[in-house]
Amino acid sequence: MASRRLPVYLVLDCSGSMYGDPIQAVNQGVKALIAELNTDPFAIETAYLSVITFQSDAKQLSPLTELMAFQPPSLSASGATSLGAALKLLGKCFETEVKKASETQKGDWKPLVFLMTDGEPTDTWQQAASELKEKKPANIIACAAGSDANEYTLKQITEIVVKLNDLQPDTLKAFFKWVSQSIKQTSQSVAQVMADNAPVNLPPPPPQIQIIP
Repeated sequence: MASRRLPVYLVLDCSGSMYGDPIQAVNQGVKALIAELNTDPFAIETAYLSVITFQSDAKQLSPLTELMAFQPPSLSASGATSLGAALKLLGKCFETEVKKASETQKGDWKPLVFLMTDGEPTDTWQQAASELKEKKPANIIACAAGSDANEYTLKQITEIVVKLNDLQPDTLKAFFKWVSQSIKQTSQSVAQVMADNAPVNLPPPPPQIQIIP
């Protein structure tokens, strides 16, 4: 029987305000995250990754792919901040990519989503946000990156919101390291058969990252 997958979605703001050092740090962060996960037997066994970006529109650059075959996409920054489009696309990906439980199979584990944005949305996002919060199809961790991001907007998508003090390369590097530790910890939990609807158990964040109560 095929082992159950842990779908992991990285939903990344690639709007114009991320241009320059921030987007380069995100590119490096994603590469470091993949390298780190590839050293972990639990992650190799269960984690499947996808990357969704949002600018003036939202795109899935990498469909859900097993870790060993995953190639990090090259990200560039421009345009607006279509968070609503990204949330709608994420919902569609859950419908088409995540295996549902049936009488003959258990289906995938509850997806893990890391959403990062550095600014206010420029499109209509409220309905998509409230649907995700109400249905809880995934464990969503939202990150308000830097001083222009509004953590209270993100609280309307998920209870789990973290704030980065700034967009410095070291801060973004620390964030992606924390994401990789979170994925590793979740992979280990599901390998030890975590309950399907158990809340995700995250490692303590580094000093550059605050959890918003």
